[in-house]
Amino acid sequence: MSQRLHLVFGGELVSPSTTVFKDVNGIHVVGIFPDYASAYAAWKAEAQRTVDDAHTRYFIAHLHRLRDEETPASATEELGD
Repeated sequence: MSQRLHLVFGGELVSPSTTVFKDVNGIHVVGIFPDYASAYAAWKAEAQRTVDDAHTRYFIAHLHRLRDEETPASATEELGD
């Protein structure tokens, strides 16, 4: 059985319309979670905590896909430049 690890992280963005962090050294790493449900709960808690700051955004990264090159990426992971 493979683990499906997820990373939750976020921070202040240059603009609310981009996904470029203002300060990469200031990224808040919430943690690594063993399943999507627990990662989503952590993401939601951080997103709700920072709801009044339009420049702060949190993300869920699917770490298990980085380990398995054969798993296709979802459309949300293939954001163009």
